[in-house]
Amino acid sequence: MSRGFSRRHFLQTAGATLAALGWSQWDVMQRSDRYGRLLAQSTPRKLALLVGINAYPEDGLFPPLNGCVNDVELQYQLLVHRYGFNPSDIVTLTDEQATRENILTTFDEHLIKQAQPDDVVVFHFSGHGARVADPDKDFEDGLNSTLVPVNSPLPAGFPREGGAVNDITGHTLFLLGSAVPTDNFTMVLDSCHSGGAKRGNLAIRARPGGNGLAMSTAELAYQTQWLSRLNLSPDDFVEKRRAAIAKGAAIASARRNQYADDTPIAEFYAGAFTFVHTQYLWQQTGNTSFDNTIANVGRTTTELSFSNQIPELSIALDSERTAPIYFTSKVSDPAEAVVTNITGGEVEVWLGGVDPNSLEVFGPGAVLSGVDEAGQSRGQVQLTDRQGLRGRGRLLEAAGLPSGSLLQEQVRGIPTDVTLRIGLDDSLGADTESAQSTLATIPKIEPLALGGDEVHYVLGRMTAANRQELADQPGLPAEGSLGLFSQGLDLVPDSYGNPEETVTAAIERLRPKLRSLLAARLIKLTLNPGSSRLNLNVTMIPEAGNQVLANAFTVRGTASPQADNAPTPRPGVDQIPLGTGIQFQVDNQENRDLYLSVLVIDATGGMSVIFPNQWTATVESTRLPAGASLMLPDLSRDRFRLVTQPPVGTTEVLIVASSNPLNNALQGLQVIADDTGVSWGPLGVDDPTAVVDGFLQDVSGMRGSDTSTVQPVSVTQLAALSITFDVVDGAVSCRNVPRC
Repeated sequence: MSRGFSRRHFLQTAGATLAALGWSQWDVMQRSDRYGRLLAQSTPRKLALLVGINAYPEDGLFPPLNGCVNDVELQYQLLVHRYGFNPSDIVTLTDEQATRENILTTFDEHLIKQAQPDDVVVFHFSGHGARVADPDKDFEDGLNSTLVPVNSPLPAGFPREGGAVNDITGHTLFLLGSAVPTDNFTMVLDSCHSGGAKRGNLAIRARPGGNGLAMSTAELAYQTQWLSRLNLSPDDFVEKRRAAIAKGAAIASARRNQYADDTPIAEFYAGAFTFVHTQYLWQQTGNTSFDNTIANVGRTTTELSFSNQIPELSIALDSERTAPIYFTSKVSDPAEAVVTNITGGEVEVWLGGVDPNSLEVFGPGAVLSGVDEAGQSRGQVQLTDRQGLRGRGRLLEAAGLPSGSLLQEQVRGIPTDVTLRIGLDDSLGADTESAQSTLATIPKIEPLALGGDEVHYVLGRMTAANRQELADQPGLPAEGSLGLFSQGLDLVPDSYGNPEETVTAAIERLRPKLRSLLAARLIKLTLNPGSSRLNLNVTMIPEAGNQVLANAFTVRGTASPQADNAPTPRPGVDQIPLGTGIQFQVDNQENRDLYLSVLVIDATGGMSVIFPNQWTATVESTRLPAGASLMLPDLSRDRFRLVTQPPVGTTEVLIVASSNPLNNALQGLQVIADDTGVSWGPLGVDDPTAVVDGFLQDVSGMRGSDTSTVQPVSVTQLAALSITFDVVDGAVSCRNVPRC
């Protein structure tokens, strides 16, 4: 039985080297001794088995994965540092360790035989999922979902010929869950059971399966043994598993008919769900329930995975959806990172609490502050390097900052050389080289082959296969037309031309859109709702109404985020009907003035500025006085409205408040207003990169002549919030129209 990580390096496809995230047995023994005295729990005990498989045999029938072993460490660090698990009570099985026999034996020995009735038990699996024929036909399709161990190859001759596989079926998982002697049992499965292979730049965690595959004789015999141990008849077994899961809670990373993505994030891979799930829990100020966790994690998982992946929660008949996640309370404050090792003045940190969209700014120049149990600062770390979620840095202040200390963001360092990475799809064919050379002429646009590093968008042709897969979407481009896809091959609206267009002409047509998408990427690197110390609250309501559609606020800027009157998170709504008028109320709850800008990014990637909206005024037009509120638009004063309208897709509203005047950004916007003859109202910005550069100079205090490679942004100077929503048959757009 393994009690620790094997030290190994994981490689991305295309030869790019992943961060070495493994730990040796000796590392775990040292860490267990260090943390054990602090975190060990007498009652209840907290036990976990974490399984992650990347290295499936490369037999050509289904691919290996990249992010599953990283998922194990994401979950490990969360359980130890946020939920007080003793490292010696966490067993991990990765890659070649994760055979069917090892998984089942370890589950029995470590979880079932050691747990007591009030203990907390967690089982996590990241790897391929599949389906096999179910003789009891619990579902209409007659298939039973499975977990694929490392030693479960497909039968020779598949798919022409069927046969048995060595998978662990859902039936077996039900029996194992039934045998766990505590109701405080959580099963987390980051795998899927439909599709397979690859989607765009994403690997899919699903091995081929279906009615042609059967449970192995070993699997059926194992189930028979457990039926005897549990004194359960075959008929009772069928009845119970059709009623509900066996114990506690089960979290699936995707619905039964959806993909679960193995996603490139910055310089490493992880499961889209596991990354978002663990990062969300790192950031919570209080205990959060299963229900709230899955609801809030779901939307971000969909955005990160690009495949409409929606997590699902199942609860046993005697459990509650409102129970705290993992059936246990957190033991530490929210944080972006934790100190994992200190040698002299050199520090190693784990950045598990950093938003995936912000990870790039936690490199050289970023500063993290240590916090004690009372929330008081006790030392600072300046990062000098980062690989994946592992950072290295030096101590700026060393007052009582031992290994295991939590770290909160103080300063992020936004690189001045940020690029927009465009993947080149295989559908470009002979035009790939021309596309690469043409894209390279656009400043800060970086063309890349698919299958390696994370890309932000994909350039490709609309193929017949694309049209078939996206058939439920309205307004599909013509077959053969060139345009942009998301990393998971979803459409970027209004980016397609006619089928006869050359690749060079298409890229020239897309040049303004690419610049706008780059600007949106830059501004999103400033988003800091969890870490900003400014006290800002934003609410979205129907026009002239009081129903809260969504809100955003600075968690650490609120004086008492756990008080009874603290705002309740409403990160967004799934849909808003076409033609709905909406307003935003921005509350400056600081005792000082703030300078405000509000931007809208529509489904096409186009950017508009809706505040400020008086283009003959000075920087005072951006000032929001201390304690004041802004209604946007103010229907008694402003001469425009915000009304949902086409194009179809997701809309994001970015609200940025700075303690520094926004002089540079405002000057850039006024030039655009002058050029377009606009004196008031929303301002559409076709190429906003210069404006965004000016904004970053404003909030960092840098001048245009500075040659620094990093722009420092402090949590005491900036609050950048986001509200994201979809619209039925349309989205908010404000293209410099008086009544949009």
